Amino acid sequence: MAKTPTFDKRPSKILRVGKGFKLQDVDPGSTPGYDGDKADGHKLLAEMDDKLGGLQEQLFAESRFGGRKRVLLILQAMDTAGKGGIVNHVMGTMDPQGVQLATFKAPTPEEKSYDFLWRIEKEVPAAGMMGVFDRSHYEDVLIHQVHRWADAEELERRYAAINEFEARQAAAGTRIVKVMLHISRDEQKERLLARLDDPTKRWKYSGTDLQERAFWDDYMDAYQKAFDKTSTEAAPWHVVPGNSKWYARIAVQQLLLEALEGLDLQWPVPDLDVALERDLVLRS
Repeated sequence: MAKTPTFDKRPSKILRVGKGFKLQDVDPGSTPGYDGDKADGHKLLAEMDDKLGGLQEQLFAESRFGGRKRVLLILQAMDTAGKGGIVNHVMGTMDPQGVQLATFKAPTPEEKSYDFLWRIEKEVPAAGMMGVFDRSHYEDVLIHQVHRWADAEELERRYAAINEFEARQAAAGTRIVKVMLHISRDEQKERLLARLDDPTKRWKYSGTDLQERAFWDDYMDAYQKAFDKTSTEAAPWHVVPGNSKWYARIAVQQLLLEALEGLDLQWPVPDLDVALERDLVLRS
């Protein structure tokens, strides 16, 4: 039986935003580090489910005995890029009690009365949790730059605040995995049309998506600026080509596996007499 192709290198290195990175040089239709096809990709995703679930259970178990480690996946993308698919097909395979999902929409009047990170701080995952931000604090620099809701000085303040916030979380035991799902403008058009043509998907369509699409180039510039300012050693960015949904899912799955493996997780050893407890159970 042929072996399912795997990533030939660590995805965190292949997809990482490093010095000199240019978003315009990334082909949204590419599958860097993976030479398998769609069928191979689906097979690999399924094969890694148990491994991902096992590591998540270790992370959760450690926290029950004082462990402070946690993982935070930050997902950013243009509309229709597949953030929901990542949550469903990658995070959805984990034990729900160990997953903490936060979705950030337009801020409420109360949230606007505080600094932009106020609502974000409250959603940081607890120890032992796999946290997911479906959109995040980066909305407060991306859309604000595109629509000029904040001036250059305020944006610089926010970039600095983001770096400080993420460094503080990393120091407290949070492994941060920042992902931008990168699709092409043509691919987004096809996905918007597909939503309109499918009655079961039509509810996902919003006229706002079309309005923001008109600012595509401005958003690409804003993402580049965010990468330049906030891809740090403690919390680097990763750009995942997203035209192929199956590739994006296995790429994010691999990034999470790598993050969890890097935490050196151990099964906790409870303070109990196993032989005595077994005897008590047998007698019960």
